[in-house]
Amino acid sequence: MKQITILGSTGSIGTQALDIIEESKRYQVFALTCNSQVKKIAEQVERYRPKYVVINDETHFNELKDSVRHLKVKVLCGMDGLLEVVTHPEVDIVLTSVVGNIGLLPTVRAIEAGKIIALANKETLVTAGEIIMPLAKSLNVPILPVDSEHSAIFQCLNGEAGRSVEKILLTASGGAFRHFSKDEIFQKRAVEALKHPNWAMGRKITIDSATLMNKGLEFIEAKWLFDVTPDQIEVVVHPQSIIHSMVQFKDASVMAQMGMPDMKLPIIYALDYPDRYENHLERIDFSKLGELSFSKPDMDRFPCLKIAIDTLKIGGIMPTVMNAANEILVDAYLKDEIKFYDISDTILEVMSNFKNENELTVEKILKVDLETRQLVADLISRRR
Repeated sequence: MKQITILGSTGSIGTQALDIIEESKRYQVFALTCNSQVKKIAEQVERYRPKYVVINDETHFNELKDSVRHLKVKVLCGMDGLLEVVTHPEVDIVLTSVVGNIGLLPTVRAIEAGKIIALANKETLVTAGEIIMPLAKSLNVPILPVDSEHSAIFQCLNGEAGRSVEKILLTASGGAFRHFSKDEIFQKRAVEALKHPNWAMGRKITIDSATLMNKGLEFIEAKWLFDVTPDQIEVVVHPQSIIHSMVQFKDASVMAQMGMPDMKLPIIYALDYPDRYENHLERIDFSKLGELSFSKPDMDRFPCLKIAIDTLKIGGIMPTVMNAANEILVDAYLKDEIKFYDISDTILEVMSNFKNENELTVEKILKVDLETRQLVADLISRRR
Protein backbone atom coordinates (compact mmCIF):
# COMPACT_ATOMS: atom_id res chain seq x y z
CA MET A 1 0.00 0.00 0.00
CA LYS A 2 1.43 3.39 -1.02
CA GLN A 3 2.39 5.71 1.83
CA ILE A 4 1.48 9.34 1.14
CA THR A 5 2.50 12.64 2.67
CA ILE A 6 0.06 15.44 1.86
CA LEU A 7 1.44 18.97 2.05
CA GLY A 8 -1.59 21.20 2.53
CA SER A 9 -4.15 18.63 3.62
CA THR A 10 -6.69 21.24 4.77
CA GLY A 11 -6.94 22.95 1.36
CA SER A 12 -9.18 22.09 -1.58
CA ILE A 13 -6.82 19.59 -3.23
CA GLY A 14 -5.76 18.06 0.08
CA THR A 15 -9.29 17.44 1.31
CA GLN A 16 -10.33 15.92 -2.00
CA ALA A 17 -7.25 13.70 -1.99
CA LEU A 18 -8.23 12.44 1.46
CA ASP A 19 -11.73 11.62 0.18
CA ILE A 20 -10.13 9.60 -2.63
CA ILE A 21 -7.79 7.80 -0.24
CA GLU A 22 -10.67 6.88 2.07
CA GLU A 23 -12.83 5.57 -0.77
CA SER A 24 -10.18 3.66 -2.70
CA LYS A 25 -8.41 1.88 0.18
CA ARG A 26 -5.27 1.79 -2.00
CA TYR A 27 -3.17 4.23 0.01
CA GLN A 28 -2.10 4.90 3.57
CA VAL A 29 -1.81 8.45 4.90
CA PHE A 30 1.66 8.79 6.35
CA ALA A 31 1.68 12.51 7.16
CA LEU A 32 -0.65 15.51 6.99
CA THR A 33 0.44 19.14 7.04
CA CYS A 34 -1.19 22.55 7.17
CA ASN A 35 -0.23 26.15 7.83
CA SER A 36 -2.42 27.08 10.78
CA GLN A 37 -5.85 25.39 10.67
CA VAL A 38 -5.60 23.49 13.93
CA LYS A 39 -9.24 22.41 14.23
CA LYS A 40 -9.50 21.08 10.69
CA ILE A 41 -6.23 19.17 10.68
CA ALA A 42 -6.95 17.74 14.13
CA GLU A 43 -10.21 16.35 12.72
CA GLN A 44 -8.25 14.88 9.80
CA VAL A 45 -5.76 13.25 12.15
CA GLU A 46 -8.65 11.73 14.11
CA ARG A 47 -10.17 10.33 10.93
CA TYR A 48 -7.15 9.22 8.88
CA ARG A 49 -4.69 8.33 11.65
CA PRO A 50 -1.39 9.42 10.06
CA LYS A 51 1.92 8.71 11.77
CA TYR A 52 2.94 12.37 11.56
CA VAL A 53 1.20 15.74 11.49
CA VAL A 54 2.96 19.05 10.83
CA ILE A 55 1.78 22.60 11.41
CA ASN A 56 3.89 25.17 9.63
CA ASP A 57 2.93 28.11 11.87
CA GLU A 58 4.92 27.32 15.00
CA THR A 59 2.70 29.54 17.18
CA HIS A 60 -0.04 26.89 16.87
CA PHE A 61 2.20 23.92 17.72
CA ASN A 62 1.12 23.49 21.34
CA GLU A 63 -2.56 23.93 20.45
CA LEU A 64 -2.33 21.18 17.84
CA LYS A 65 -0.35 18.93 20.16
CA ASP A 66 -3.02 19.28 22.83
CA SER A 67 -5.79 18.62 20.28
CA VAL A 68 -4.35 15.26 19.22
CA ARG A 69 -2.67 14.16 22.46
CA HIS A 70 -5.05 11.19 22.75
CA LEU A 71 -3.90 9.86 19.37
CA LYS A 72 -0.77 8.00 18.40
CA VAL A 73 0.72 10.65 16.12
CA LYS A 74 4.00 12.55 16.14
CA VAL A 75 3.44 16.31 16.01
CA LEU A 76 6.05 18.50 14.28
CA CYS A 77 6.16 22.14 13.21
CA GLY A 78 7.85 24.57 10.85
CA MET A 79 10.04 23.90 7.85
CA ASP A 80 12.06 21.26 9.69
CA GLY A 81 8.87 19.29 10.26
CA LEU A 82 7.85 19.59 6.61
CA LEU A 83 11.24 18.38 5.44
CA GLU A 84 11.14 15.41 7.81
CA VAL A 85 7.80 14.11 6.51
CA VAL A 86 8.66 14.49 2.82
CA THR A 87 11.99 12.67 3.12
CA HIS A 88 11.03 9.91 5.56
CA PRO A 89 12.10 6.45 4.27
CA GLU A 90 8.55 5.05 4.56
CA VAL A 91 7.02 7.67 2.22
CA ASP A 92 6.33 6.73 -1.41
CA ILE A 93 4.42 9.77 -2.74
CA VAL A 94 4.47 13.43 -1.74
CA LEU A 95 1.38 15.36 -2.79
CA THR A 96 2.34 19.04 -2.75
CA SER A 97 -0.89 21.01 -2.58
CA VAL A 98 0.19 24.01 -0.52
CA VAL A 99 -0.22 27.52 -1.93
CA GLY A 100 2.91 29.64 -2.28
CA ASN A 101 6.65 29.17 -2.29
CA ILE A 102 6.44 27.32 1.02
CA GLY A 103 6.28 24.21 -1.18
CA LEU A 104 9.58 24.81 -2.99
CA LEU A 105 12.17 23.55 -0.52
CA PRO A 106 10.12 20.49 0.58
CA THR A 107 9.66 19.55 -3.08
CA VAL A 108 13.40 19.82 -3.73
CA ARG A 109 14.22 17.69 -0.69
CA ALA A 110 11.56 15.11 -1.60
CA ILE A 111 13.02 14.81 -5.11
CA GLU A 112 16.50 14.39 -3.65
CA ALA A 113 15.08 11.63 -1.42
CA GLY A 114 13.65 9.86 -4.49
CA LYS A 115 9.96 10.36 -3.70
CA ILE A 116 7.30 10.42 -6.41
CA ILE A 117 5.97 13.98 -6.66
CA ALA A 118 2.26 14.61 -7.27
CA LEU A 119 2.48 18.33 -8.00
CA ALA A 120 -0.40 20.71 -7.32
CA ASN A 121 1.78 23.59 -6.09
CA LYS A 122 2.14 25.94 -9.07
CA GLU A 123 4.80 28.13 -7.50
CA THR A 124 7.39 25.35 -7.48
CA LEU A 125 7.72 25.29 -11.26
CA VAL A 126 6.77 28.91 -11.86
CA THR A 127 9.69 30.16 -9.79
CA ALA A 128 12.15 27.26 -10.03
CA GLY A 129 11.25 25.15 -13.04
CA GLU A 130 14.77 25.36 -14.44
CA ILE A 131 16.08 23.91 -11.17
CA ILE A 132 13.35 21.38 -10.43
CA MET A 133 13.01 19.61 -13.78
CA PRO A 134 16.74 18.89 -14.37
CA LEU A 135 17.04 17.71 -10.76
CA ALA A 136 14.09 15.31 -11.12
CA LYS A 137 15.41 14.04 -14.45
CA SER A 138 18.90 13.43 -13.09
CA LEU A 139 17.48 11.38 -10.19
CA ASN A 140 14.82 9.64 -12.32
CA VAL A 141 12.04 10.99 -10.08
CA PRO A 142 8.56 11.24 -11.65
CA ILE A 143 6.76 14.59 -11.38
CA LEU A 144 3.08 13.87 -11.93
CA PRO A 145 0.97 16.99 -12.52
CA VAL A 146 -2.25 17.36 -10.55
CA ASP A 147 -3.59 20.48 -12.30
CA SER A 148 -6.39 19.32 -14.60
CA GLU A 149 -4.78 21.02 -17.62
CA HIS A 150 -1.31 19.60 -17.10
CA SER A 151 -2.71 16.19 -16.24
CA ALA A 152 -4.59 16.31 -19.54
CA ILE A 153 -1.44 17.19 -21.49
CA PHE A 154 0.52 14.51 -19.63
CA GLN A 155 -2.09 11.92 -20.63
CA CYS A 156 -2.14 13.09 -24.26
CA LEU A 157 1.64 12.75 -24.42
CA ASN A 158 1.72 9.31 -22.82
CA GLY A 159 3.48 7.03 -25.30
CA GLU A 160 4.21 9.87 -27.73
CA ALA A 161 7.67 11.10 -28.73
CA GLY A 162 8.24 14.59 -27.36
CA ARG A 163 9.81 15.78 -30.59
CA SER A 164 6.52 15.15 -32.43
CA VAL A 165 4.73 17.91 -30.47
CA GLU A 166 3.87 20.98 -32.50
CA LYS A 167 1.74 22.85 -30.01
CA ILE A 168 0.20 22.54 -26.55
CA LEU A 169 -3.33 23.93 -26.35
CA LEU A 170 -3.95 25.00 -22.76
CA THR A 171 -7.66 25.43 -22.10
CA ALA A 172 -9.11 28.11 -19.81
CA SER A 173 -12.66 28.44 -18.53
CA GLY A 174 -12.44 32.23 -18.72
CA GLY A 175 -13.28 32.67 -15.05
CA ALA A 176 -16.19 34.42 -13.39
CA PHE A 177 -15.87 37.67 -15.41
CA ARG A 178 -15.60 36.23 -18.92
CA HIS A 179 -18.79 37.98 -20.12
CA PHE A 180 -18.13 41.40 -18.60
CA SER A 181 -16.59 44.51 -20.14
CA LYS A 182 -13.45 46.09 -18.76
CA ASP A 183 -15.47 48.90 -17.16
CA GLU A 184 -17.75 46.37 -15.51
CA ILE A 185 -14.84 44.23 -14.30
CA PHE A 186 -13.21 47.32 -12.78
CA GLN A 187 -16.06 47.51 -10.27
CA LYS A 188 -16.21 43.81 -9.42
CA ARG A 189 -15.36 42.73 -5.90
CA ALA A 190 -13.81 39.47 -4.77
CA VAL A 191 -17.11 38.01 -3.60
CA GLU A 192 -18.25 38.04 -7.24
CA ALA A 193 -14.93 36.72 -8.57
CA LEU A 194 -15.27 33.71 -6.28
CA LYS A 195 -18.39 32.52 -8.12
CA HIS A 196 -16.59 30.28 -10.60
CA PRO A 197 -19.03 28.81 -13.13
CA ASN A 198 -17.49 25.32 -13.32
CA TRP A 199 -14.85 24.48 -10.74
CA ALA A 200 -14.80 24.17 -6.95
CA MET A 201 -11.34 25.44 -6.01
CA GLY A 202 -9.57 27.31 -3.23
CA ARG A 203 -10.16 31.06 -2.87
CA LYS A 204 -6.75 32.15 -4.15
CA ILE A 205 -6.88 29.95 -7.25
CA THR A 206 -10.46 31.08 -7.99
CA ILE A 207 -9.36 34.73 -8.00
CA ASP A 208 -6.41 33.78 -10.21
CA SER A 209 -8.93 32.18 -12.56
CA ALA A 210 -10.90 35.43 -12.71
CA THR A 211 -7.77 37.45 -13.59
CA LEU A 212 -6.43 34.66 -15.88
CA MET A 213 -3.22 34.70 -13.84
CA ASN A 214 -3.98 31.07 -13.10
CA LYS A 215 -3.63 30.34 -16.80
CA GLY A 216 -0.47 32.43 -16.94
CA LEU A 217 1.06 30.38 -14.14
CA GLU A 218 0.01 27.19 -15.91
CA PHE A 219 1.59 28.51 -19.11
CA ILE A 220 4.91 28.78 -17.28
CA GLU A 221 4.49 25.37 -15.69
CA ALA A 222 3.74 23.79 -19.07
CA LYS A 223 7.00 25.10 -20.49
CA TRP A 224 8.99 23.32 -17.80
CA LEU A 225 6.89 20.18 -17.43
CA PHE A 226 6.81 19.34 -21.12
CA ASP A 227 10.10 20.87 -22.32
CA VAL A 228 8.56 23.14 -24.94
CA THR A 229 9.14 26.76 -25.92
CA PRO A 230 6.67 29.56 -25.12
CA ASP A 231 5.85 29.74 -28.83
CA GLN A 232 4.63 26.13 -28.65
CA ILE A 233 1.97 26.95 -26.03
CA GLU A 234 -1.38 28.52 -26.86
CA VAL A 235 -4.14 29.44 -24.42
CA VAL A 236 -7.69 28.74 -25.63
CA VAL A 237 -10.81 29.81 -23.74
CA HIS A 238 -13.18 26.84 -23.46
CA PRO A 239 -16.06 27.84 -21.15
CA GLN A 240 -17.55 24.36 -20.75
CA SER A 241 -14.36 22.95 -19.14
CA ILE A 242 -14.97 19.54 -20.70
CA ILE A 243 -11.76 19.41 -22.74
CA HIS A 244 -9.07 19.90 -20.12
CA SER A 245 -6.29 20.55 -22.64
CA MET A 246 -5.01 19.32 -25.98
CA VAL A 247 -1.80 18.53 -27.83
CA GLN A 248 -1.34 19.23 -31.53
CA PHE A 249 1.25 17.05 -33.25
CA LYS A 250 3.42 17.69 -36.27
CA ASP A 251 1.24 15.48 -38.46
CA ALA A 252 -1.69 17.92 -37.82
CA SER A 253 -3.55 15.54 -35.51
CA VAL A 254 -4.86 16.86 -32.19
CA MET A 255 -5.31 14.74 -29.08
CA ALA A 256 -7.61 15.96 -26.30
CA GLN A 257 -8.33 14.68 -22.80
CA MET A 258 -11.94 15.11 -21.71
CA GLY A 259 -13.92 14.69 -18.54
CA MET A 260 -16.39 16.45 -16.28
CA PRO A 261 -14.92 19.43 -14.39
CA ASP A 262 -13.89 17.59 -11.22
CA MET A 263 -10.45 17.96 -9.62
CA LYS A 264 -10.67 14.45 -8.22
CA LEU A 265 -9.94 13.03 -11.67
CA PRO A 266 -6.39 14.45 -12.02
CA ILE A 267 -5.68 13.69 -8.36
CA ILE A 268 -6.64 10.05 -8.87
CA TYR A 269 -4.60 9.83 -12.07
CA ALA A 270 -1.48 11.16 -10.34
CA LEU A 271 -1.82 8.91 -7.28
CA ASP A 272 -2.52 5.76 -9.31
CA TYR A 273 -0.21 6.36 -12.26
CA PRO A 274 0.39 4.39 -14.44
CA ASP A 275 -2.70 2.35 -13.50
CA ARG A 276 -6.37 3.22 -13.90
CA TYR A 277 -9.10 1.93 -11.60
CA GLU A 278 -12.87 2.17 -11.65
CA ASN A 279 -14.34 5.04 -9.63
CA HIS A 280 -17.67 6.74 -9.01
CA LEU A 281 -16.93 10.09 -10.67
CA GLU A 282 -19.58 11.54 -12.96
CA ARG A 283 -19.29 10.42 -16.59
CA ILE A 284 -19.85 12.64 -19.64
CA ASP A 285 -23.24 12.15 -21.28
CA PHE A 286 -22.43 13.25 -24.82
CA SER A 287 -26.10 13.25 -25.82
CA LYS A 288 -26.73 16.02 -23.29
CA LEU A 289 -23.47 17.88 -23.66
CA GLY A 290 -24.50 20.46 -26.24
CA GLU A 291 -21.83 22.60 -27.86
CA LEU A 292 -18.13 22.89 -27.08
CA SER A 293 -16.94 26.41 -27.87
CA PHE A 294 -13.48 27.98 -28.10
CA SER A 295 -12.09 31.51 -28.37
CA LYS A 296 -8.91 33.50 -27.86
CA PRO A 297 -8.29 35.06 -24.44
CA ASP A 298 -8.73 38.83 -24.20
CA MET A 299 -5.47 40.11 -22.76
CA ASP A 300 -6.75 43.68 -22.59
CA ARG A 301 -9.51 42.76 -20.14
CA PHE A 302 -7.26 40.18 -18.44
CA PRO A 303 -3.70 41.59 -18.53
CA CYS A 304 -2.33 39.13 -15.95
CA LEU A 305 -2.11 36.45 -18.64
CA LYS A 306 0.13 38.60 -20.84
CA ILE A 307 2.24 39.59 -17.83
CA ALA A 308 2.88 35.92 -17.04
CA ILE A 309 3.75 34.99 -20.63
CA ASP A 310 6.11 37.98 -20.95
CA THR A 311 7.66 37.16 -17.58
CA LEU A 312 8.43 33.61 -18.67
CA LYS A 313 10.31 34.99 -21.67
CA ILE A 314 12.30 37.33 -19.40
CA GLY A 315 13.15 34.49 -17.00
CA GLY A 316 15.57 34.72 -14.11
CA ILE A 317 14.09 35.99 -10.86
CA MET A 318 11.18 37.77 -12.55
CA PRO A 319 8.72 34.85 -12.35
CA THR A 320 9.41 34.77 -8.61
CA VAL A 321 8.73 38.51 -8.30
CA MET A 322 5.54 38.25 -10.34
CA ASN A 323 4.28 35.23 -8.43
CA ALA A 324 4.97 36.64 -4.96
CA ALA A 325 3.44 40.01 -5.84
CA ASN A 326 0.35 38.33 -7.21
CA GLU A 327 -0.10 36.23 -4.10
CA ILE A 328 -0.06 39.23 -1.75
CA LEU A 329 -2.27 41.28 -4.07
CA VAL A 330 -4.86 38.51 -4.40
CA ASP A 331 -5.03 38.31 -0.61
CA ALA A 332 -5.58 42.09 -0.49
CA TYR A 333 -8.31 41.82 -3.14
CA LEU A 334 -10.02 39.08 -1.15
CA LYS A 335 -10.06 41.50 1.80
CA ASP A 336 -11.51 44.30 -0.38
CA GLU A 337 -8.39 46.40 0.17
CA ILE A 338 -7.71 46.86 -3.56
CA LYS A 339 -9.62 46.72 -6.84
CA PHE A 340 -9.42 44.10 -9.59
CA TYR A 341 -7.01 45.91 -11.91
CA ASP A 342 -4.79 46.97 -9.01
CA ILE A 343 -3.51 43.39 -9.15
CA SER A 344 -2.02 43.60 -12.65
CA ASP A 345 -0.98 47.26 -12.35
CA THR A 346 0.89 46.68 -9.10
CA ILE A 347 2.60 43.51 -10.36
CA LEU A 348 4.12 45.52 -13.21
CA GLU A 349 5.11 48.31 -10.81
CA VAL A 350 6.81 45.89 -8.45
CA MET A 351 8.66 44.06 -11.22
CA SER A 352 10.12 47.38 -12.37
CA ASN A 353 11.76 47.71 -8.94
CA PHE A 354 13.90 44.58 -9.43
CA LYS A 355 16.99 44.14 -11.55
CA ASN A 356 16.83 40.72 -13.16
CA GLU A 357 19.25 37.97 -12.13
CA ASN A 358 19.49 34.91 -14.35
CA GLU A 359 21.57 32.62 -12.12
CA LEU A 360 19.04 30.87 -9.88
CA THR A 361 19.40 28.96 -6.63
CA VAL A 362 16.69 27.89 -4.20
CA GLU A 363 18.12 30.30 -1.63
CA LYS A 364 18.01 33.24 -4.06
CA ILE A 365 14.44 32.46 -5.08
CA LEU A 366 13.29 32.33 -1.47
CA LYS A 367 15.13 35.60 -0.70
CA VAL A 368 13.57 37.42 -3.67
CA ASP A 369 10.17 35.97 -2.78
CA LEU A 370 10.41 37.41 0.73
CA GLU A 371 11.65 40.80 -0.50
CA THR A 372 8.81 41.03 -3.01
CA ARG A 373 6.14 40.21 -0.46
CA GLN A 374 7.43 42.92 1.87
CA LEU A 375 7.54 45.50 -0.93
CA VAL A 376 3.98 44.74 -2.02
CA ALA A 377 2.70 44.79 1.57
CA ASP A 378 4.31 48.21 2.04
CA LEU A 379 2.75 49.53 -1.17
CA ILE A 380 -0.70 48.35 -0.12
CA SER A 381 -0.30 49.80 3.35
CA ARG A 382 0.72 53.24 2.01
CA ARG A 383 -2.27 53.36 -0.34
CA ARG A 384 -4.92 52.68 2.29
